Amino acid sequence: MTKTHSDAATILGERVREQRLKLGLTLEDLASLSEMHWTSVGKIERGQVHPNVETLVRLATALNADPGVFVEGLTASMYEKRVHGLTAADFIREREREASRRSEAS
Repeated sequence: MTKTHSDAATILGERVREQRLKLGLTLEDLASLSEMHWTSVGKIERGQVHPNVETLVRLATALNADPGVFVEGLTASMYEKRVHGLTAADFIREREREASRRSEAS
């Protein structure tokens, strides 16, 4: 069985495959149109990798689609958990607390 990268990768891949099949394109056709190797397109469609923005735009352009349709509704919770799980707001708040502690200690 093929291991998927995340729920988000699986959903994105299914959307790419669906659009490709709707247009009657093979993996090789889409790869050629998006200037990629067909195995890379296959990995994306199977959810084994997360495409970067450039790759996503290349695929969308080849499929006559807006790149947003492939990522619409995806959330951070659909990706594997990160070690620290901090948001920018958490980081800034903690940095401000640390600065406040330092100034009080001075």
